[in-house]
Amino acid sequence: MSDTRRPRRPAKPYRRPQKDPVRILAFEALRAVDERDAYANLVLPPLLRKAREKGDFDGRDAALATELVYGTLRRQGTYDAVIEACIDRPLREVDPPVLDVLSLGAHQLLGTRIPSHAAVSATVELARVVLGDGRAKFVNAVLRKVAQNDLDGWLEKVAPPYDDDPEDHLAVVHSHPRWVVSALWDSLGGPRAGIEDLLEADNERPEVTLVARPGRGTTEELLREEAAVPGRWSPYAVRLTEGGEPGAVDAVREGRAGVQDEGSQLVALALANAPLDGPDGKWLDGCAGPGGKAALLAALAAERGAVLLASEKQPHRAGLVAKALAGNPGPYQVIAADGTRPAWRPGSFDRVLVDVPCTGLGALRRRPEARWRRRPEDLDSFAPLQRGLLRTALESVRVGGVVGYATCSPHLAETRAVVGDVLKQFPETELIDARPLLPGVGALGDGPDVQLWPHLHGTDAMYLALIRRTG
Repeated sequence: MSDTRRPRRPAKPYRRPQKDPVRILAFEALRAVDERDAYANLVLPPLLRKAREKGDFDGRDAALATELVYGTLRRQGTYDAVIEACIDRPLREVDPPVLDVLSLGAHQLLGTRIPSHAAVSATVELARVVLGDGRAKFVNAVLRKVAQNDLDGWLEKVAPPYDDDPEDHLAVVHSHPRWVVSALWDSLGGPRAGIEDLLEADNERPEVTLVARPGRGTTEELLREEAAVPGRWSPYAVRLTEGGEPGAVDAVREGRAGVQDEGSQLVALALANAPLDGPDGKWLDGCAGPGGKAALLAALAAERGAVLLASEKQPHRAGLVAKALAGNPGPYQVIAADGTRPAWRPGSFDRVLVDVPCTGLGALRRRPEARWRRRPEDLDSFAPLQRGLLRTALESVRVGGVVGYATCSPHLAETRAVVGDVLKQFPETELIDARPLLPGVGALGDGPDVQLWPHLHGTDAMYLALIRRTG
């Protein structure tokens, strides 16, 4: 009797997945952002440093890992829409680690110049290492569908027409939650081109901006760094146009300079230069953590013989303030205190700054994951604190003195609404036109307050209102 069974094919030898240190590190960073609500700008540097110490990374590897992490986070909304169009289940039913791998692959396919075949194969290998062979097959199938169109082609498929739903169209195309698009458009005003420029600026990688702290460091020293150019607006600002590692700069490492967005510098400078009636010897930073504005204010105060009191509610953040001010050329004091329950007498100060806690919608370039964490209801939780801090600031300044209310959010509920509400309780005050105190800076609107924008000024979207006590 003959054997009619088919001959067996020889089994394929098992191939161990190839570990790619760059993509594994990017995956680990995304998981930390998702699982621990961490921020990429805090998670990524120690991961990169550890990889360099192990000899796994060179400069190009670090640059690619950084692009993969930040690019994936910035375009997460767009990539979610594309991935959902390529699977047969709701996106919420995809395990988060699998979705992170798919998003990394989508970014390589749609947001970088990596060839499609290399992007797919490298991401599938990553999936085999971190997810296992079974889920790697799913990743392979989805990414092959993603690779069938470029980004523009996918946007035509997944974004609703602008004429049907302008805000939803912009939300998908520019990868922002719809409510954020609506809020930014309300704050900015104007035609479609302006809001699109702003949303696109949020998706660009910002330059590293340094500040030379007066009396301790100089811009001349910072400009000797590679690819360093002067700031656009602040006389103390230097931009590193090719990124760079601030911790490798001697002046930063020694505290004579710091990392500080130029918008933040302008807020401190405007308060310091606002016209006063009477003495100018006592300054207060009522929300000083983590210390960037306080360090600049303390240095400016020292030049005039004034003293800064830097107050921060959280003790660990007060420690960061103390570190930033260490070595200041003049006297200063750092305390851990609640700015709404002041540890000082009313009318004690000539100048007061309150850079209040907020949603952070003005810094989405630097913290892209914040756009996906914030919710409209967060505005309600911040509102009482913002109003309380401004009230305390106005009580803390003497008659003739000046208060600066600042926030890194352009949302009208965190800016003009707060100032307008609080000033109704303080009739003996007046708004100072802040625009002349930002010399050379254009497109500042009708005043008297100031709103900076990433697409117009190259800064975070800082808001500033200057208020003088008149009685």
